[in-house]
Amino acid sequence: MSDLQKAQDMMAAAIASKATDDPELVSVKRVLKLLDKTAKSNRTYGSTNPVAQKFSQQLFEELSTHLSTYSRLTFLVQRSALMCKDQIVYQPEQDSTAESIAFKLYADGIRELSILQGVTQEELGYFLDSLWSTADAGKDDDDIVTRLWARNLSTLTVVTAEEVAKSSGGHDGFLLLDASLSSSDMTLRELLDREQSRGKGRSGASGGEGAAEQGGGSGTGGGSASRRFKSNLIGYEVTEQELDALSKEVSAENQRDDTLYVLDMATAILASEKSPQLLTKLFRLWGSVVDSLLKDGRWTVLENVLGQLHETETVRPDLSEDHKRQLAAVFDGLSHSDRLKTIESYLNRTPGANTEGLSTIFFLMKPDAVPGLCSVLANLEAPGHQAIVAEALFTLAKDHPEPILRGLADRRPAYVRNLLAILTKWNNPRFVDSIEKLMRYPDMHVRKDVIKALGLLRPSGNGTKLITFVTDADESIRLAALKLLMSGQYTASFSNWSTLLSSEEFMERHLSERRAVYHAVRATSGDEAVPYWQQLFTEWNWTHRKKKEELAILAAEALGKLATPSAIESLEIGQKKGASSVRQACAMALSHIQKQQRAKTPLSANS
Repeated sequence: MSDLQKAQDMMAAAIASKATDDPELVSVKRVLKLLDKTAKSNRTYGSTNPVAQKFSQQLFEELSTHLSTYSRLTFLVQRSALMCKDQIVYQPEQDSTAESIAFKLYADGIRELSILQGVTQEELGYFLDSLWSTADAGKDDDDIVTRLWARNLSTLTVVTAEEVAKSSGGHDGFLLLDASLSSSDMTLRELLDREQSRGKGRSGASGGEGAAEQGGGSGTGGGSASRRFKSNLIGYEVTEQELDALSKEVSAENQRDDTLYVLDMATAILASEKSPQLLTKLFRLWGSVVDSLLKDGRWTVLENVLGQLHETETVRPDLSEDHKRQLAAVFDGLSHSDRLKTIESYLNRTPGANTEGLSTIFFLMKPDAVPGLCSVLANLEAPGHQAIVAEALFTLAKDHPEPILRGLADRRPAYVRNLLAILTKWNNPRFVDSIEKLMRYPDMHVRKDVIKALGLLRPSGNGTKLITFVTDADESIRLAALKLLMSGQYTASFSNWSTLLSSEEFMERHLSERRAVYHAVRATSGDEAVPYWQQLFTEWNWTHRKKKEELAILAAEALGKLATPSAIESLEIGQKKGASSVRQACAMALSHIQKQQRAKTPLSANS
């Protein structure tokens, strides 16, 4: 093994020994993975597509979080990878190198890119458009650098291959620059700026070296290194590292999935075949491809296939009407019941399945998929899988909610809760009547979700339906309903409370819950409840004497909060005729009212 190879191995081992959980690198990898996914979806479906918009929003949020912590995101660009801190932070799959953001940036001459804190969503969107030369980004024949410079974005900076070549002073200078970059925390842009500031000194030194070389000496390798860049030499010099990398690429190519080879061949035929008969057979084949990929759960491969098919009419404007109908049938058939059942079966027998790409497939379906997706949601076992289907239904069923509403009658609590979550996120009060039908649902978690939904969709108004929950067998549900009723946003006749207040069961409830009930009565019924509370002050109790005395004290507290003339009159009666503890509670309530009135008087006078 050569000394060079040993040194390289030692460097690789040192790099590998670095902490792999560097939080900045973890964050950079997460952002770049989202950037790759967003760029592909924008290119395939257009930036106005719901799938693309969802990924764009996730990317902006993730990038903003990173920049708020680290102030900038900088990476070096290689042909098939992006690097940060001498670590690979992005590398495309073997079968999609030419479609990767690394290859695209490298091919357009970018060697380093930095995104700085303060980048706006509009600027990020323009950068995404610039990657693939969409309509808003400029002329199609412009490269990424030209498009970005045309906009003069202050929060995105690039270093080009041309800048590196000019600043490196030949191969030796480039090696020096590369070594400086590896041994410091400076970015390539900062190093280039430093080199430029030293330009004059370096020009003199390099001039002397050039004269010495012309004098006939080849030196210790600098001369041969310089000659490598002379334009009259044909071909490339391949280093041992590059040769090793090429060998690995060839090996990886040999191990490539046969399915991907077949798909590439079919795609090539689709792009070039002129025979109508062969194209007809090819379009028939795509249906079988979809079935096979769904059966094996290869969502990302299917996502790419559908993306390519989505662009077919752009690539092949000469397609006949029959072929266009065949193409449309591929997408229309995604929501077929048999295919949805295939997805369901795969997910249930593979609880830990990778679901990347599945959301995109769902979003490509049309609204007629909603009933079938509801069935899938009802039958899925893993909550994570249910969440993916529920997200798709949230978008697809928004204008077609009937299957969602019908599903509320189902007896499977997990399914009903998912449907309630969708209805709640839609935030449309017209669904309240359907939700109220679940007030007596057997599962307590469903009933609790119903209260939450009613509070969001009907935050004020008639509270009669909420009072129904106050008699629920579960205490947490009763307290959740009381919390809403105590808010002062609901009204209800006292007659709706009378059955509960006169029951033996009510007196056995915890003191804090009885207090909450009385304050809910005060907030919803007001003066209508005063006669009931006044009766508690004066009635003679033969049974449950202690419990009823507690109720009378709680009544005094509620009347003190009510503070209307009727409430004050009732408290004065209780102060005179009640038992000792009751008289004391009434006196305290009256004192509280007087303090409140005195506090308001100066404000009234000033106003």
